[in-house]
Amino acid sequence: MRAVDLIHKKRDGGELNSEEIAFLINGYSKGDIPDYQMSALAMSIFFKGMTSAETAALTLAMAGSGDQVDLSPINGIKVDKHSTGGVGDKTTLIIGPLVASVGIPVAKMSGRGLGHTGGTIDKMESIAGFHTELSREDFIKQVNDIHLSVIGQSGNLAPADKKLYALRDVTSTVDSIPLIASSVMSKKIAAGADAIVLDVKTGSGAFMKTVEHAEKLASAMVSIGSEVGRQTAAVISDMDQPLGYSIGNAIEVLECVDTLRGQGPEDLTELSLALAAHMVVLGGKASSFDEAMTLLRKQLDNGEALAKFREFIVAQGGDDSFVDDASKLPTAPYTVEVLSTESGFVQAIEAEELGLSAMLLGAGRATKEAVIDYAVGITLRKKVGDAVNVGESLVTLHVREQNENTAAVAERVKRAYTFNQEKPSERPLLLSVVTVDGITRYSE
Repeated sequence: MRAVDLIHKKRDGGELNSEEIAFLINGYSKGDIPDYQMSALAMSIFFKGMTSAETAALTLAMAGSGDQVDLSPINGIKVDKHSTGGVGDKTTLIIGPLVASVGIPVAKMSGRGLGHTGGTIDKMESIAGFHTELSREDFIKQVNDIHLSVIGQSGNLAPADKKLYALRDVTSTVDSIPLIASSVMSKKIAAGADAIVLDVKTGSGAFMKTVEHAEKLASAMVSIGSEVGRQTAAVISDMDQPLGYSIGNAIEVLECVDTLRGQGPEDLTELSLALAAHMVVLGGKASSFDEAMTLLRKQLDNGEALAKFREFIVAQGGDDSFVDDASKLPTAPYTVEVLSTESGFVQAIEAEELGLSAMLLGAGRATKEAVIDYAVGITLRKKVGDAVNVGESLVTLHVREQNENTAAVAERVKRAYTFNQEKPSERPLLLSVVTVDGITRYSE
């Protein structure tokens, strides 16, 4: 078997079998197949696509290129959740305790952020004493004991995907549905969950800018899950503006606490409940989405979800006193109000611009080596559809110092807002659900 022959086959629209795909991925991982040949293959896939069987085979080959987590010692159906990423996306810290509070094991591996703000692990590390590195034995024991643990992702989880992604990034082949889908799912499969719920974002603050493209990606990932024996469902959600009101690390943790108290932002609560409900159905604790939603709302109302959050924090060495005293989390020394120079209604917010603004304050990493400032970030005071008068605050910046960078970020934030004299029509947060049975749109 030769790489050049397989590249030729795919270039001409042929279908690669699982053995051929495994040969290519294993060879590339070991360095036997050079970058220039894998680049040619990626470009062939970009133009010719892949069948569902090919995409599943690619996913399994990449998942098998490194560590594969065995979660079989954990009792019950292990359900994982993945988001394609968005500004202010903090749902894991709400969904994990919610789902665990009804007895479904959530054994989650999360990554650090590179870009807008920190990832889930960075947010958790803003809590004093919280440990994100546990031994396999302690990880499994904690999930069996309290049904929840979130730890840092292994550096050797799907290394072939990491290597291939770096190559795609410099060869303009990132935007390929089969390659994106297999990239996401290879890490989820390697992480060992029995069932997976996906939150696929669409809009100005998401990688997939249109609902159509988001549904195509979701369908591809659900198909992979089905092909490899994992129950999988996906929710398409709007990211035309940040989720919730907080963009940062410590301030996002506080927003999660509010949500677990039943006092969080409407959009963050709605999305968290919807994703958690699908996890509860796949985890076998409810027979329908509506039944799961009723159960989860009860867990918010009776305090069980917040109690599980506290238990989770303490189990991993964290100080849970911040739940009652926000000052126990890192707090920025200064706040700066960004005031509107226009009146009217907020027509649109460039979510990605606000995310990048938070990064420039220090809430995210521009490079892997950058150090995150847990205290800084942005709190939105106005969102799409809100009325604004000249001089009213659009956002509050939480900053380490007041300097030229702060002023530049404030101007960038202003430019992210668009105004109109008429109130815009409301865009729903939840757009569609994708399962093996097809696509169901909320508007239908």
